[in-house]
Amino acid sequence: MAKDDYHVIAYRILVYLYACLKAGEDIDMQSIQAEELHINQRYWEYIMRHLYQEGYIEGLYLVPVIGKEEKGVKLTRALMITPAGIDFLESNSAMSRAKEFLKTLKETIPGL
Repeated sequence: MAKDDYHVIAYRILVYLYACLKAGEDIDMQSIQAEELHINQRYWEYIMRHLYQEGYIEGLYLVPVIGKEEKGVKLTRALMITPAGIDFLESNSAMSRAKEFLKTLKETIPGL
């Protein structure tokens, strides 16, 4: 597993949204952007689009983009994890592996 694998990035996004929900805090939109996650924009849009389409997040809009087949991603301040997203975090084996991977990575790479 690598730090830019789909499940690792999805885990980071979902855990952040869940933590904000539980704390009653607004999300910092910058914290979940492609640059912050060290991935390219197209890959980020792919991940966000699928998290939304699978019902794991809400508060995102898919908007037509001239010249592209895939719709673009527009986030709103109402971006939140859904109950299905919380369940996915807690019961999906790939999410468990991503969690363990990130724990190991944080232990070996200071400041991550």
